Amino acid sequence: MKRRDFVRAAGGATAAGAAVGAGQPAAAAGGGEEGGGGETVPAFGSFLDDANGYSEDGIVDARGEDAVTVEVGAGSGLAFAPAAVWVSPGTTVTWEWTGEGGAHNVVAEAGPAGLDSGDPAESGSYEYEFTEEDAGITTYYCSPHKTSGMKGGVAVGDDVATTTLAGAEVKEPIEFGVDIHEHWVGVSVMLLMSVSLVFTFFTLKYGESPHTSGAD
Repeated sequence: MKRRDFVRAAGGATAAGAAVGAGQPAAAAGGGEEGGGGETVPAFGSFLDDANGYSEDGIVDARGEDAVTVEVGAGSGLAFAPAAVWVSPGTTVTWEWTGEGGAHNVVAEAGPAGLDSGDPAESGSYEYEFTEEDAGITTYYCSPHKTSGMKGGVAVGDDVATTTLAGAEVKEPIEFGVDIHEHWVGVSVMLLMSVSLVFTFFTLKYGESPHTSGAD
């Protein structure tokens, strides 16, 4: 059973983010193909391109968590934080108002989940339990501040559209046209060590470099 209870709090929002602390950015999480270069993350599409606080490598992977908290009115007061999360069916996401940025709400833009916290408010919280019926990607926004970039997204389940982040490609020297053999590397290291030892010897014995005029 989904819960869509919107609670208006007179004293402002409770400090948010505690539940999401167990989650990690999808690019840093250890499950699936995450970790290292070329991480796989949900493909939220162009709707979030101009969302405040959003980046593909900042998507929070909270799969397996029972509860996740999203701040409403984060940053300068016109952002959801985190802007995008990845959860499992059965996870309850709670949007907590920070009291910053004026009146906000949560309204679905596209996707299977019918997010709707109602009229904009300056404080409160909104809960939604994502189920198997909500599997996929749902994007949403704050209706008073949509054009200001106050947008977010929730990916539910493992069977969602994904994209692979570009990892840093490490090239071997030979790919640059330099054929370096191991024995030449060894010779170079030994030569550098010898020069360093000679320099250190003269410095310790005479207090100056062997190239300094007046050295014995």
